[in-house]
Amino acid sequence: MASQDWFDKDFYKTLGVSKDVSDADLKKTYRKLARKYHPDSNPGDAAAEATFKEISEAYSVLSDAEQRKEYDEIRAMGSGARFTAGGAGAGGFEDVFSRFGQRGQSSADFEDIFAMFNQGQGGSFGSGRFGQPSGGYRGFGGPQRGADVTARTTLDFITAAQGETITLQGEDGKPFKVKIPAGVADGQKIRLRGRGRPSPDGGEKGDIVVTVAVRPHPVFTRDGLNLRVTVPVTFTEATLGATIEVPTLGGDPVKLRVAPGTPSGRVLRVKGRGIASSKGTGDLLAELQVAVPSHLDDAARAALEAFAAAEPKENPRADLMSKARG
Repeated sequence: MASQDWFDKDFYKTLGVSKDVSDADLKKTYRKLARKYHPDSNPGDAAAEATFKEISEAYSVLSDAEQRKEYDEIRAMGSGARFTAGGAGAGGFEDVFSRFGQRGQSSADFEDIFAMFNQGQGGSFGSGRFGQPSGGYRGFGGPQRGADVTARTTLDFITAAQGETITLQGEDGKPFKVKIPAGVADGQKIRLRGRGRPSPDGGEKGDIVVTVAVRPHPVFTRDGLNLRVTVPVTFTEATLGATIEVPTLGGDPVKLRVAPGTPSGRVLRVKGRGIASSKGTGDLLAELQVAVPSHLDDAARAALEAFAAAEPKENPRADLMSKARG
C-alpha cells in the first residue's frame, strides 16, 4: 500500500461505520460485507472482487488496535502532508516523525515507516502490522474460512420421518455421525457447522453439508407435513356406509367411518398422524377410491342387475354434458 493511500482512503467510509465503532460491530459489519462480495459468491465479477479487496484492506487496519491508532493519527494530519520522491517530501517525513514522538534515530524511524507503508518489506496486508504477509483472499483481509465438504446419504421413508443418528464416511476415510432430524424431506440439506476443511490461515473451519435423498414408500406420500394414502372401498361400503381400517406410518391402524353415499375421491382426515417435526405435526389424509370388482359370480351379477333395474333413472353425466355444451 502506497503511503499516499493513508491520506486518501477512508477505511471507515469503506466499511460504512463510524469512527467510534466497537470491535464487535466492526467485525459483524465486515463479515456481512465479506459474505456479500467474496469472489466465491460472485464468480467472474471483477467489481465485486475489487470491493472485497477494499473492505478486507480496511478491516485489516481497523481490526488491529495499534494499526487503527496509527491510521487515525496519520489521517488526523489532513491531506496537506504528502510523501514524494524528494524536495518537499522531506517536510512530509518530518511531519510524520513529529506525530510519532521522534522515536529515536532516523534509521529506526525509516524502518518503521517503510514497514508500515509496505515499502521495502515486500509484504501485503494481513492480520499483523502492515508489511507482514498473512492469509485472507490473495493476501487481503482477515483469515479465510475453510472450504465446505459435501456428502450424500439415502434414507428409507420411515427413518426420514422419525429421525435417526447415522454414520457416514468422510473424504479422509474417517467416519462421522450425523443426526437426522425427524421429518427431513427428500433433497433437504443438513449442515454440520465447523466440521469441514480447516482454514489455510487460522480462520474458521468450513462445514459438512449432507444432502438427503429419501426412498419412496409403497403406500404413503408426503404433502408438506401431511401424509397421503389411497384407501380402496367397495361399492357397497361407499353406498351403504361402513367403518374401515386405515394404515398409519409405523403404527397401528386407525378406524374411519365412511358415510353412506361417499363418492370416490373423498378425503378423510386423521388429525396428528402425519409427519412429526420441530415445525409441527401434520395429519393423515386418506383418499377413498371405490374398487370395482373385476369378476362377479352368477348370484352377484343377478343381484346387481336387479339393483340397476331398481335404481333411480338419473344420468350422473347430465350436468357435465350441459356445461360442456355451454
